[in-house]
Amino acid sequence: MRTVAVIGGGPAGLMAAEVLSQSEGIKVDIYDAMPTVGRKFLMAGKGGMNLTHAEPLAEFLSRYGLHQAKLKPMLDKFTPDDLRAWAKGLGIETFVGSSGRVFPTDMKAAPLLRAWLRRLRESGVDFHNKHVWMGWSSENNMALCFQTPDGSRTIKVDAVVLALGGGSWARLGSTGAWVPLLRGKHIPVAALKPANCGFDVAWGEYFSHRFAGQPIKALSASFSPAEGGSIIQRGELMVTASGVEGGLIYSLSALLREKIAVAGSAVIYLDLAPDQELARLVGRLSTARGKSSIASYLRKRVGIDGVKAGLLREILAAPDFDDPARLGAAIKTLPIKLLAARPLEEAISSAGGVTFTAVDRHLMIRMMPGVFCAGEMLDWEAPTGGYLLTACLATGRAAGLGALAWLQ
Repeated sequence: MRTVAVIGGGPAGLMAAEVLSQSEGIKVDIYDAMPTVGRKFLMAGKGGMNLTHAEPLAEFLSRYGLHQAKLKPMLDKFTPDDLRAWAKGLGIETFVGSSGRVFPTDMKAAPLLRAWLRRLRESGVDFHNKHVWMGWSSENNMALCFQTPDGSRTIKVDAVVLALGGGSWARLGSTGAWVPLLRGKHIPVAALKPANCGFDVAWGEYFSHRFAGQPIKALSASFSPAEGGSIIQRGELMVTASGVEGGLIYSLSALLREKIAVAGSAVIYLDLAPDQELARLVGRLSTARGKSSIASYLRKRVGIDGVKAGLLREILAAPDFDDPARLGAAIKTLPIKLLAARPLEEAISSAGGVTFTAVDRHLMIRMMPGVFCAGEMLDWEAPTGGYLLTACLATGRAAGLGALAWLQ
């Protein structure tokens, strides 16, 4: 009987364990630092478990940006359709929402996780919770050290799959504490950085206090990445006390983060009225305001009120409100200067990790035969929308198959 330790009980680790446990002669044990596995998976399911996305595969793959080529072989073998079929095999039916996102019919993560864990246990997988991985014993890559409630423990196995997550949501288990352990073995690890994160803006005290926590809906944002070109994207964002966050910002976070790294800041231009032409706006704003307040005038003439009107007052000088051309241009291209990404511990996910040059096509660490990496431990990132989970499952599957092939 060959033994495999899977370290990390998130989606990537569970998928690696599933693949391995389906082969005869393989004993799989999952070790996780938390009292229960799948905590981040359950947290992601709050408000609706977004499993994957139903857009065409070529478009789906493009969401992984610079990492597309490295992830494509694994995503070709575990596509969004494959993920839906896998969920159905667990008794979980899915549907495609209006945005193209794929959800379980009950929108919940817990039933899927329960069915998945039941399958794993029935396949002979054993779970060892509250086992904090401390690294290797001496120079033996197959001797693993753990700190447990009962003290230190060392186990010896025939292969290892590392799936400890990135560096976000530390309270759910993704602490990034593995980085120095791997660097200590001279394995190339790119620095962990916040992904799908908010950004700081130097709001004035009044605006920050008045509008923090309020969403801005029905708008688009344009942005010029560091490598050139221009991106226009529609969506929603949320004003925070320190800046902005939300789906529209998350979808651009990788490019925004890199632009700040190069230029020191990044400017996005918000179109607060994407369904209105500039000429029409200027025409409606050319009517004399009379005794109406600015807030009342904006609401009645162009439908701008609330946090959108607050943004205009925050960014524009007082004379701009008396110039229809300047006011109309600001409504269509309001500049918001982003100063820095929010800290890693606040991010939904992380970029960075074990570089793809450090692993072979089976995700085995070249310098450590028999040790494989999967999930957010690898150096890739993706926006929310099911892309993160799909790639975690696909890389977990690939690492499991790689470990199986290596053992055989």
